[in-house]
Amino acid sequence: MLSLRVPLAPITDPQQLQLSPLKGLSLVDKENTPPALSGTRVLASKTARRIFQEPAEPKSKAAAPGVEDEPLLRENPRRFVIFPIEYHDIWQMYKKAEASFWTAEEVDLSKDIQHWESLKPEERYFISHVLAFFAASDGIVNENLVERFSQEVQITEARCFYGFQIAMENIHSEMYSLLIDTYIKDPKEREFLFNAIETMPCVKKKADWALRWIGDKEATYGERVVAFAAVEGIFFSGSFASIFWLKKRGLMPGLTFSNELISRDEGLHCDFACLMFKHLVHKPSEERVREIIINAVRIEQEFLTEALPVKLIGMNCTLMKQYIEFVADRLMLELGFSKVFRVENPFDFMENISLEGKTNFFEKRVGEYQRMGVMSSPTENSFTLDADF
Repeated sequence: MLSLRVPLAPITDPQQLQLSPLKGLSLVDKENTPPALSGTRVLASKTARRIFQEPAEPKSKAAAPGVEDEPLLRENPRRFVIFPIEYHDIWQMYKKAEASFWTAEEVDLSKDIQHWESLKPEERYFISHVLAFFAASDGIVNENLVERFSQEVQITEARCFYGFQIAMENIHSEMYSLLIDTYIKDPKEREFLFNAIETMPCVKKKADWALRWIGDKEATYGERVVAFAAVEGIFFSGSFASIFWLKKRGLMPGLTFSNELISRDEGLHCDFACLMFKHLVHKPSEERVREIIINAVRIEQEFLTEALPVKLIGMNCTLMKQYIEFVADRLMLELGFSKVFRVENPFDFMENISLEGKTNFFEKRVGEYQRMGVMSSPTENSFTLDADF
């Protein structure tokens, strides 16, 4: 009987290497990383170089200056367990987000179709394009959370918030897509709006700015926190205001109610970014923060006064520019710096969104609604017979 133990010839053919089950696997930072190969073998094919490259990049990341000095970013072996809470302010932000949970099914769009048909063509154009920007932007925010922030931040409390934020951004994106699907009946126009990042230059410019920050390997976590606070605090602000303007006119109740819920969520996400910034030991300079904020302001002003002017729905473009500057100043103060533009809020109706909703709960769930008991302590829900009434 012939032996089946035939010595295997070494694989040198690049085509054979491409059929290897190891193709595409990254063995970086794994315990079974193969030993360094000779120069001749490594040069055999591009595939081999990719598979057997030495883990130089992760080592340089681990040694990045400032990471070990940042409590938020340095290695934390206890990150898999929530208790005991160490960062109580960050944890409270998470509980606040949890208490504000809602779903797209809670928004009634039944009256919006009639309102939509009664709008002027330019008003429908404006609303549909704003919704197209929103539908894409929440996915970009999630891309950053999944690819960068959730992997960089090592404290459990912040990871809880980021995880919940990802879920809420998905709901926002679903809501905006549902609005487009409800209002736009032409399949070609609908597809155009769903692909706004590619089909609409004004949306692409804002998206590209955010995407560049996700891919920037040189920018610090602090700089990127500021950039995405600008995305959620400045890039969304003018569009939120334009939809609240429609509410002031008594139009589109489903759209405006979903706008209340989403703007509240995004305000909380922006506040959380500012809180994370305050916890940093090594913060970017005020000059650098101003540069990022001013850049975002200019892009948003161009978006709503030139590319997609708010005059289409009867708003004043000059006042919209001022409002965006006002929002930027408020963000600068939250980050711990001085104002840049020093302007007043030109839209009195936008002051109302920070006040508690007065709507009868049984008529309509208000945007300020939060789930019962989530923000209370365990003892507050205990039963007693001698409580003071």
